[in-house]
Amino acid sequence: MRKKIGIMVILLACMGVSLFAQESLESLGFSLNVVWLFIGAILVFIMQAGFALVETGLTRAKNATNITMKNVMDFCFGAIVYWAVGWGFMWGEDALGGLIGTKQFFFSEMLLNEANADIYKNWFFQVVFAATAATIVSGAMAERTQFKSYLIYTCFISAFIYPISGHWVWGGGWLGNLGFHDFAGSTVVHSVGGWAAFMGAIVLGPRLGKYIKGTDGKVTVKAIPGHNIPYAALGVLLLFFGWFGFNGASTGFATIGDGSVWSGLAIARVCVTTTLAAAAGAVAALIFSWIWFKKPDASMTLNGLLAGLVGITAPCAVVSPGASIVIGLLAGVLVVLSVEFIDKVLKVDDPVGAVSVHCVCGIFGTIAVGIWGQGEVSGLLHGGGFTQLGIQLLGIISVGAWAALTSLVLFLIIKAITGLRVSPKEELVGLDLSEHKAEAYAGFQIFSNM
Repeated sequence: MRKKIGIMVILLACMGVSLFAQESLESLGFSLNVVWLFIGAILVFIMQAGFALVETGLTRAKNATNITMKNVMDFCFGAIVYWAVGWGFMWGEDALGGLIGTKQFFFSEMLLNEANADIYKNWFFQVVFAATAATIVSGAMAERTQFKSYLIYTCFISAFIYPISGHWVWGGGWLGNLGFHDFAGSTVVHSVGGWAAFMGAIVLGPRLGKYIKGTDGKVTVKAIPGHNIPYAALGVLLLFFGWFGFNGASTGFATIGDGSVWSGLAIARVCVTTTLAAAAGAVAALIFSWIWFKKPDASMTLNGLLAGLVGITAPCAVVSPGASIVIGLLAGVLVVLSVEFIDKVLKVDDPVGAVSVHCVCGIFGTIAVGIWGQGEVSGLLHGGGFTQLGIQLLGIISVGAWAALTSLVLFLIIKAITGLRVSPKEELVGLDLSEHKAEAYAGFQIFSNM
């Protein structure tokens, strides 16, 4: 009898330990997931510094303070409006057949308790993505935009344009339900920002002296070089560093071990494909620009690295390492061709190549899913036929049309009401002095370069 009681006590104790261990593991797993998402968000936040340095380096010294201020303030204003309305539009309860999110505006229904921990951590991760989409526009409209107008349109992008199309894909909307795949935002983030940048640059017009019409009617395209390539290079490296959070933390989890594409096991794969695509993009842009311009062009090489990163952002979790290199190589060549086409054929002045890097290569990266995707998302080369490719193209067209039209209307309204561009005199003096009364390099003589 005593032996039976002893056995029962041991069994009960083992069951208790087992239940306690299981509960502890689940709690630990949840905590690790939260920490991983926060680390990812912090890495993406560092990208703001990267964008500031890239844009400052690739533009003229007389506008460095203005560029820096814009990259600081678009996050600060954007975070507030994304909390107020952007989050609700993107992640709130679905309405109108997957077109828009509702509820959770101003976090009105959220209480500071354990039950809502997921929403707080997700908001922190998502707000840095919203800031990235908005800050892309800054580079294409650099050196001639009124500061107050910039603050107006960056708020509108973070509050309305980005969140609504984001809802279509990530927030439970119609494109996501169709099977559109954009793992970390080639379309949702980069193309949206790129389309807005393109519309803004068109409405704003080129910088003074960029396109010079001769007496024979021919237009000469004048290069306006940036003032600090080391800044630009450091910025690109910071962006590369932050991209491991941008793509890697988009897995959403760090501890689920079921082997699915959405599990923590995908982090390693995502980081490998991200690294290889970025490296291949830089190599391709270097070699191609060397052949094209007869010199190893630094700015093109840096943009090639970014092109590889943007191109792999959508397919990073569903392509092989070999495919990621191909995607990076093609993106690196594509960005050089795109920069030349936009600048010399379309004659749209984009000082840093933001449209080529983010819009054009964002589109390419989204198409890449439908070609090289495998496993859960099978592309053309892996037995999926044209089905996934067709869905990807539908998403590109839909989101592109939304971002382009809404941003075009936004810029035209701002231009009509408050003005969008600084005066020619202010542009010649430089926005640091005309807008901020503060030189970035006090004590140095900065000569105006038309």
